[in-house]
Amino acid sequence: MIDRRDKLSVTRQCRLLELSRSSVYYTLSPTSAKDMELMRQIDEIHLIYPFYGSRKICNELCSKGHKIGRDKVRSLMRRMGIEALYVKPRLSMAHPAHVKYPYLLRGLEITQANHVWTADITYIPMAKGFCYLMAIMDWASRMVLSWRLSNTLDSSFCVDALEEAITKYGCPEIFNTDQGCQFTAEAFTDNLRSRNITISMDGKGRWMDNIFIERLWKSVKYEDIYLKAYGSMIEVKKGLTNYFIFYNEKRWHQNFDRKTPAMVYCDTLPQRQVAA
Repeated sequence: MIDRRDKLSVTRQCRLLELSRSSVYYTLSPTSAKDMELMRQIDEIHLIYPFYGSRKICNELCSKGHKIGRDKVRSLMRRMGIEALYVKPRLSMAHPAHVKYPYLLRGLEITQANHVWTADITYIPMAKGFCYLMAIMDWASRMVLSWRLSNTLDSSFCVDALEEAITKYGCPEIFNTDQGCQFTAEAFTDNLRSRNITISMDGKGRWMDNIFIERLWKSVKYEDIYLKAYGSMIEVKKGLTNYFIFYNEKRWHQNFDRKTPAMVYCDTLPQRQVAA
């Protein structure tokens, strides 16, 4: 946006664009190896105790011999995009810039594929850096329909995954997510509304409303990510491609009587969609 080769000075360009000059000259420093290891351990603690905030995570780290303060833990958690999961006060006060939708799955019987899809984002640690994984899952069968990796938390990679899932498997009746800005963004919700897909959203802090995809993250990390310690996004993408094939087509699910998610998806797909 700022062009140092332009005839206008950098100061003048900043004034016209209403930008701070310090932001132009600032160079983002890379994440240190120490911080990367701390973030990895924070992720593991958060996965086991999702209701832990920065104070309790700090206590856990200190008990493991790390000399770290709560402010540092809070800063790293913000960078990772995670927070304690608990019912917060004033839940009805939505952000004025984002449209929120009610949670529609409470008491709903979901037994057929493509009745309800759900999506979420999780932090993925790497040997040198980190990225984010977004996945879309069929609720009834637990089958992962599509997924994407990104090194930023914008909505574009979520939209890409949504379009791929719809292209491959058609449209669900209901799409459920949390209230993250990636899913409340117009680019995402407009895509759903234009296809007459009903939008459902978890209550803020209600991680149990999306329990099945929370369980998926635990499986992905303990069965692949933590074991492999991938060094780059290219390696993560290659590894997860193989893992999700295994998860969908070979991994027996204990709730499905020795059936894989892919088997359950095909068995419970409405006949009209099978014929199509």
